[in-house]
Amino acid sequence: MKILVVNGPNLNFLGIREKDIYGSRDYNYLLGLLEQKAVDMKATIEVFQSNSEGEIIDRLQKAYNDKVDGIVINPGAYTHYSYAIRDALSSIDVPKIEVHISNIYKREEFRQKSVTAAACSGQISGLGLKGYLLAIDAIADMTAEKEGQ
Repeated sequence: MKILVVNGPNLNFLGIREKDIYGSRDYNYLLGLLEQKAVDMKATIEVFQSNSEGEIIDRLQKAYNDKVDGIVINPGAYTHYSYAIRDALSSIDVPKIEVHISNIYKREEFRQKSVTAAACSGQISGLGLKGYLLAIDAIADMTAEKEGQ
């Protein structure tokens, strides 16, 4: 199984920015969690982070050619207004889970709307970094179900 994890703007500042919202664990901690998950699942998990919308779109398009089995995406602030990222996600027919570390529905009004979620199979919000692991499990389950049909 090959899974792509895409992180948008400012996710590389985990542990630095707004610790009361995003926690004190840094980005390297998240990378370690994902690396261990890949070992446990005997899967390939590639992590990509960019603060640039165009780079995120380019990586999503490359995922199509790479034939990934699923995508976990935390678009960061692009969640709320990037129709271009939504369109890129819509172009790829694999399970996709949108993840948010904080509960976006308990935050500022502008953060409570996701334009990208509709292009995803599901969304996990407010469970901290564990949301990434749950999203990977969900993709594995969806992929197994699809193969079983």
